[in-house]
Amino acid sequence: MDIKSKFSDRVKHLEGSAIREMFKLMAKPGIISFAGGSPDSSLFPAKELADIAQEILSKKGPLALQYGITEGYQPLRDWVTDRLSKQEIVGENDDTIIISGGQQGIDLAAKSLINEGDAVICENPSFIGGLNSFRSYNAELIGVDVKNDGIDTDQLEEVLKAHRNVKVLYTIPTFQNPSGITMSVEKRRKLLELAEKYDFIIFEDNPYGELRFSGEPVPTIKSLDKGGRVVYFGSFSKILSPGMRIGHATADSDLINRMVICKQVQDVHTPVLTQMICHEYVTRYSIDEHIKESCRIYGEKCEYMMKLMDELFPKCVEHTRPQGGIFLFCTMPEGVDSKELLKAAIDKNVAFVPGATTMVDEHKIYSSFRLNYSMASFEQIEQGIKVLAEVLNEALN
Repeated sequence: MDIKSKFSDRVKHLEGSAIREMFKLMAKPGIISFAGGSPDSSLFPAKELADIAQEILSKKGPLALQYGITEGYQPLRDWVTDRLSKQEIVGENDDTIIISGGQQGIDLAAKSLINEGDAVICENPSFIGGLNSFRSYNAELIGVDVKNDGIDTDQLEEVLKAHRNVKVLYTIPTFQNPSGITMSVEKRRKLLELAEKYDFIIFEDNPYGELRFSGEPVPTIKSLDKGGRVVYFGSFSKILSPGMRIGHATADSDLINRMVICKQVQDVHTPVLTQMICHEYVTRYSIDEHIKESCRIYGEKCEYMMKLMDELFPKCVEHTRPQGGIFLFCTMPEGVDSKELLKAAIDKNVAFVPGATTMVDEHKIYSSFRLNYSMASFEQIEQGIKVLAEVLNEALN
């Protein structure tokens, strides 16, 4: 039997994340990967977490190993709610739940809100996990370009005038994945104005927002929202550990209640043990000091990578200049296929993410690519950028 012929309409056209596929390349001896989106593993507080885990299992084992409530381990949920409240993210009618990474929040909210044929506006480029979630619910994806100060709001309004079925706009406004760009506060306010005018919901994905290493902080869209139109997703993946799979979602309580029901279908609850470990860590140690050290290291790595790129890359190759997060985005002259460039780079043991992976129309040729600077060592950054410079000069000359 041809099992593919039985696939549902929701998933038969989905393509696997090229970023996930990149992890397979890391097994190749000598590969230098700028492709992943992981934090620097040397920053993981492994000893502290191990001590906490041992203590929890020895003293609170029955609780840690038992089923938990879908909304999340209450002490951690309270801690997250308090932290978000201090950032003015939690509104009067809002509720907050613990989820299995920010990605699950996007999918739960999409499942709760999107009908087949609804339009979802996404930044172009954007995060493949979000794009594939919306595709799986047979949404109509519409891309709007990202400028140096965030989404093109003029183009956005033209799209809204032409498409009356827009239900959701998905944005990563701070240190965007993949561009590293931060949306200006003026554009954040404009998004809320347009959401009221054209009656759509904003998904604000903010896994990188606390990783600022330069520039001035910008308020979250959720903190500016007075109409309950923003669904906010946060995560411990980039500030503590991605393997623990702990995120959080904040939105109007009616939507959160619907997401809880959907989560019961997906995984019942986020593992209690990792939630307890996370809570004990953030109450016993200073997560802010840990984040501060992460920001210092990522800032140094980003600066070093950009310095080498400015010196070695062809002048026709442009790149963004992030003030935080873990990514930057490169653009070559139009017509150059970054997928072909990737093949040449892998032959020389360097990997990156081609632009097509991050676009609403993933089948077109794109001259852009994403680089990650958080995972590689300084020596690997130097070696890898030198190799990429050689590949680029060969391709563009």
